[in-house]
Amino acid sequence: MGEFVTVAKSDQIGEGQARAFQVGDQLVAVARSGGAVFAFSDICTHRQCNLSSGGEIDGNVIECECHGSQFNMGTGEVVNGPATEPIATFDVRDEGGELQVSV
Repeated sequence: MGEFVTVAKSDQIGEGQARAFQVGDQLVAVARSGGAVFAFSDICTHRQCNLSSGGEIDGNVIECECHGSQFNMGTGEVVNGPATEPIATFDVRDEGGELQVSV
């Protein structure tokens, strides 16, 4: 497990929102939904579109705006294709009002 890196203030990501951050060599999306915070690869495994820019969030699922692939933000599993490969997920925590990700 890597070190936790602060990516944003906790209040910078509202309910139902996702934002991307460069963490080391990874582009990581951080999203908030249902009171939970998720961190996952911002790159869709289908056609490498960014999930955080325009991706719709419903519960723990984010949908890629390019072709409609859906991923579970907690596990990375594909919920609905055309993607067939899961996305990477990362540990995330809210520590003292700061969102921190470990890659």
